[in-house]
Amino acid sequence: MSHRVRIQGSNHEFIVEAGETVLDAALRQGILLPYGCRSGSCGACQGQVLAGRVHYGGPLPPALDQAEAAAGTALFCQALPETDLEIAVPEVESEAEIEVKQLPAKVTEIEHLAADVVRLRLKLPEAERLQFLAGQYIEILLKDGRRRAFSLANAPHDDETLELHIRLVPGGEFTRYVFEQMQPKTLLRIEGPFGSFHLREDSPRPILMLAGGTGFAPIKGMIEHAFHIGLERPIHLYWGARGRDDLYLDELARNWEATHPGFRYTPVLSEPQAADAWHGRSGLALDALLADHPDLSAHDIYMAGPPAMVEAARSALLGRGLPEEQLYCDAFEFAKDAQPAG
Repeated sequence: MSHRVRIQGSNHEFIVEAGETVLDAALRQGILLPYGCRSGSCGACQGQVLAGRVHYGGPLPPALDQAEAAAGTALFCQALPETDLEIAVPEVESEAEIEVKQLPAKVTEIEHLAADVVRLRLKLPEAERLQFLAGQYIEILLKDGRRRAFSLANAPHDDETLELHIRLVPGGEFTRYVFEQMQPKTLLRIEGPFGSFHLREDSPRPILMLAGGTGFAPIKGMIEHAFHIGLERPIHLYWGARGRDDLYLDELARNWEATHPGFRYTPVLSEPQAADAWHGRSGLALDALLADHPDLSAHDIYMAGPPAMVEAARSALLGRGLPEEQLYCDAFEFAKDAQPAG
């Protein structure tokens, strides 16, 4: 049986399905409540039940005692509604309100997606989760004090592990280590989340997305988040790469297009080779986007890729009537501490 939950103050309402926690239901419907561990151990998701009843399917979570529960305090990462609810809990409205954490992380998977791209999956300690907005990034803290920034490629609801797409950079000490020496169970230290590049869910405008190379990583997180929360705005992704193999998750994007009616995918190769047997669009992904959308004034545009691509695209897009406040960019460059490397 489902129950309706209303948040005092904002008057946001959402539906919690049978067996679903209040936090999971809120996040699924695009309402950002704070959390830390999602296991009831840290208390970051604490709020008040003002009307209605919840239970926990067993003993109270570790961060909640009997007196607090009797007074109406609840841990919404574990709370299961028994009735409709009215609750009081702070909502996360911007990236500035999300706690930046420094945490250990264990490498659980190293998957080669292309000759020069690997997917890393990182597991945090059992009592920890990293709350983030789709499109943000983390920094890997190296032993000598340097940092390497990488965009999160997974959506916030899918946070059992953190997914990074790492490209091998010629002369890059850390990326060479990832490709040649790193093994599963390697321990890293991370900090995050960072960045203002994230999906704006409250806009009514259709979305265009432009990715260059591993700029696909944060775009992937945004798209999967949009699907998860049931965002109904049309999304059109343009992914530019040199050759066919550089579209390292091409089948995933094609599957999105086949299974989500509001989503379109246009891959574009700048240097297709005969071996690619390419019959799709060629040239620059930016040019393909501009050819398909001569007037951009009614769109929101998200783009991620190398700085040269982002800077060139910014000028061209603004020149086509796109208001600057409707353009969201993530320009990354290897070894720049403050910017994600894809």
